[in-house]
Amino acid sequence: MQGNNLTQFNQASGLRMMQKNRKVKVIAVTGGKGGVGKTNVTLNLAVAMAAQGKRVLVLDADLGLANVDIMLGLRVTRNLSHVLSGECSLEDILVEGPNGILIAPATSGTQSMVELSPVEHAGLIRAFSELRTPIDVLLVDTAAGISDMVLSFSRAAQDILMVVCDEPTSITDAYALIKILSTEHGCYKFKIVANMVRSLREGQDLYTKLTRVTDRFLDATLELVACIPYDNNVRQSVRKQKVIVEGFPKSPAALAFRALASKAVTWPIPEQAGGHLEFFIESLLNSKSS
Repeated sequence: MQGNNLTQFNQASGLRMMQKNRKVKVIAVTGGKGGVGKTNVTLNLAVAMAAQGKRVLVLDADLGLANVDIMLGLRVTRNLSHVLSGECSLEDILVEGPNGILIAPATSGTQSMVELSPVEHAGLIRAFSELRTPIDVLLVDTAAGISDMVLSFSRAAQDILMVVCDEPTSITDAYALIKILSTEHGCYKFKIVANMVRSLREGQDLYTKLTRVTDRFLDATLELVACIPYDNNVRQSVRKQKVIVEGFPKSPAALAFRALASKAVTWPIPEQAGGHLEFFIESLLNSKSS
């Protein structure tokens, strides 16, 4: 017990040494169910925000089934597992993607990365506390499901972007994640992205289906921030290992992603401690120790 307290003390001391007024917008992109296009939303939002002059870092937080670097066709030699083993720093693994976005890649097919011990999780947090690369936005692409890691990253972010599509399982799993975050972890505001919808009306109806149950049973506020249309160009982009805002910039989905990025850059960063990157790190630390 005393060792754990000492570890937390050392981590907190390191956090206090971080640069003051280092305001970073932290957005967790999640969804509960796999296959809803969460990573695609993350990457297109990142590239679109970078095109608007923001310095963006994408954290592939699907630690055991990484795919961010694969979707972009990036060659990665080191990843977060090498940071945790002490072989290198977080700075050393960052790779540059389209429009200058930075990627912190995870590893794939490694069970140990899915089940990090408290000490290993503290190592990941320490890596972020020592990050010196200047960024404006940190986008966290979480894993699917409701694991402790998904909950930790979601509750630590300033904004939670919940990606849903018009499938019963997607709505059910999104509701389950919102329920756990709101009833057990004090998260009450969620931004909803209706993905792969056939029309704006379908996206609004999808949002209505979700709010019908959350309004009845949960103390949570949902906001529909984007309806991303179903677009065959998305599949073409994935095959070419490009994001659609880059590969097909005039396509309907690309226009919707750029509109979402324009909204996201205006979302306010809290002026209190929660507005800084150290808050994200502190919250991760607290979520694992509580």
